[in-house]
Amino acid sequence: MSVPRRPPTLLAAPLLVLALLLTGCASGAAPAETPVGAPGQGAAGPRSDAASALGASPSASPSAAPALRPAEIPDLGQQTLARIPAGARQAFVVTGEEADSNQSSAVLYSREDPAKGWQPVAGPWPAHNGMEGWTDHHVAGDLRSPTGVYPLTDAGGRLPDPGALLPYDEHPRFAVDGEGFFGEPLEGSFDYVVAINYNRTEGVSPLDRTRPLGLERGGGIWIHVDHGGPTQGCVSIPQERMEELLRTLDPAMNPVIVMGDAETLGR
Repeated sequence: MSVPRRPPTLLAAPLLVLALLLTGCASGAAPAETPVGAPGQGAAGPRSDAASALGASPSASPSAAPALRPAEIPDLGQQTLARIPAGARQAFVVTGEEADSNQSSAVLYSREDPAKGWQPVAGPWPAHNGMEGWTDHHVAGDLRSPTGVYPLTDAGGRLPDPGALLPYDEHPRFAVDGEGFFGEPLEGSFDYVVAINYNRTEGVSPLDRTRPLGLERGGGIWIHVDHGGPTQGCVSIPQERMEELLRTLDPAMNPVIVMGDAETLGR
């Protein structure tokens, strides 16, 4: 006797249900990829958001910016920088072209924000220095300007105070005449001066002749009005720049002058 067959649909239906349970949504069509830069997806597209959700940094994310160091005065070497007092917040930098040159340039720097460091606030200005250049051991009559870092505490001149912040001594003894090394007139050179505290007592008029290191080491080294030629050891800048300098140097900022030839200052 033959055994009747079961209808095939009774077995196919359970298999179809099982297949659907195992495959889930993967059997459907893949969704369109969200355009790169779409709202909520980030500049690198959905993959960067997925990485962020897992706590990973996207490969396209910029690295953290390095901490900025306070700016130093350009072209000054470590030895020179170390000589600038920590409390100085103004530095008038006079840089000679060569050790034997009387041509210089001058820039005023300020350090108002320690986090930013030194910032230029005036210059560069043309300047002159001693006829024979620079020296690290100035003596009277050598016609060289002393290199180094010196405080600036006192000012004066033949003309009335132009608004100086430093103590200012107006006196007729600042009058000068005669000729410079190349025949240029010296008249008006000391209309405005700032004393450089080389071999002098600070806190007194630039006219004071006290010489703590002795007379043989020279003195009377000033910043003064340029007369169009080299000096006997001072630093000179144009008159309008001299007025600007007097109105800017602030005793509350402990100003100093940093002076010398470029090679020496670069050490």
